[in-house]
Amino acid sequence: MEFLTSIADGGIGLLLIILRFIVVLTVVVFIHELGHYLVARWNGVDCEAFSIGFGPELFGWNDKNNCRWKVCAVPLGGYVKFLGDANAASMPDFEGDEGPQLTEREKAGRFEHKRISQKAAVVAAGPIANFILAIAIFAGSFYFVGRYVSDPVISEVMADSAAMEAGFQKGDIIKKINGDEVTSFSDIPRAVAPSHGIEMIFTVSREGQDIEIPVTPRLTEREDRFGTKQKVGLLGISSKAEDANVRKKEFGLVEAFNAGVYETYFVIKRTLQYIKGIFTGRESVDQISGPVGIANTVNDFWGEGLQNVIILTAILSVSIGLLNLFPIPILDGGHLVFYAYEAIFGKPVNAKVQEVAFRIGFILLIGLMIFATNNDIVREFFS
Repeated sequence: MEFLTSIADGGIGLLLIILRFIVVLTVVVFIHELGHYLVARWNGVDCEAFSIGFGPELFGWNDKNNCRWKVCAVPLGGYVKFLGDANAASMPDFEGDEGPQLTEREKAGRFEHKRISQKAAVVAAGPIANFILAIAIFAGSFYFVGRYVSDPVISEVMADSAAMEAGFQKGDIIKKINGDEVTSFSDIPRAVAPSHGIEMIFTVSREGQDIEIPVTPRLTEREDRFGTKQKVGLLGISSKAEDANVRKKEFGLVEAFNAGVYETYFVIKRTLQYIKGIFTGRESVDQISGPVGIANTVNDFWGEGLQNVIILTAILSVSIGLLNLFPIPILDGGHLVFYAYEAIFGKPVNAKVQEVAFRIGFILLIGLMIFATNNDIVREFFS
């Protein structure tokens, strides 16, 4: 209960939690908006504002292109306002889009006057920038720090576990899971955690022979090293250092890049699996976190060292990039849906329809924020 403890300590700890959260979020948001900004400028779009945060401006400056770069009071996001946007959500300014008061130069710099491919590229650039940041962080970690790996050998099978019921034995070497190669014991919980209730096929080496073992991980509530409760799939096996040949693996540049791409893909895959699980009833919505939960997580990782904070930044960057691709009006994905419609039917979505859609999207986002924050409060004060 970080927030309770922080308040009891006079608020100094709470201030540190907030500042650490702002630092990490600002990095992720800045890279996201920088992606929008750079691709917009490359396509000749004039930018009126580049904002970190919302609400009243705290400080800022104008660049040579008269774009206002600013930091605002509410540090929960950011935006780039293009010429032709009605607001920070990049809703088109339908009323001001045409008219004799606009010069040809102004029309050329307006976002809405660009080709569909250019508009789509500008919108997609934000999430893509988040993915690039994550790949760079993961790859840099592998290249400069390396990774500790261990042989996927079983040292112990827990009594009355899914693994014991399926027939796993001490000394088994796990080679594949559902056909995917296992190179380290840490690969096993990563594959098993989201697969509770789903049968998996393990290829195991036992006494020199490969055998296949079907097993269904059981849903288990566990606490991570920070005390956060999580519902995950569990086999019931463990490995000891003396059996597993724990060692540090060094990565070359290309190998590190490939590993960075895979880690980013893994975070995306795991997130989509969770979302799918919510709709199929396999996952619980109480695992969704809002600003309070994320701030606590950032603070926990901060206590583990700078490298862990950087890795968490990569994970948050992927999550924010992916969230923005959801087809919800007001998010980047919603804009891309509108452009897809325009490309298919040869005309933009009706202005009134877009206006209503943006308002609905805004309500959905606010509702999700309230729901996630409520989850945070329940976990913080009542669990």
